[in-house]
Amino acid sequence: MATTHGKTSHRQLYFQIFGALTFLTLAEVGVTYGPPSMKYIIVAVLVGLALGKAALVAAFYMHLRFEKSTLALIAAVPLFLCVFLAFALLPDHSAVGHKTENVPAAPAGAEH
Repeated sequence: MATTHGKTSHRQLYFQIFGALTFLTLAEVGVTYGPPSMKYIIVAVLVGLALGKAALVAAFYMHLRFEKSTLALIAAVPLFLCVFLAFALLPDHSAVGHKTENVPAAPAGAEH
């Protein structure tokens, strides 16, 4: 479905992006069936696939691909800040031992 100028039509382009998004979604579902021992790798792959999908949606459906690079930079800064803040909070996660591990069960009839 090429136009007379040899370019793909907008409709075909949107269907191609839809197909790519469908493929990435199916890949995400497939990744979740990985072995539980590789949970950190699974999470990293899922985040990467989600970022890829977000980039496709932003580039084509939000038309950022056709805008100036400054507008794309404005959209990328919050993403960078979210990632930075998530990594900044990681040391706090393991600073204090989690108290919910190996908690004895409450005796029968005990109420709070």
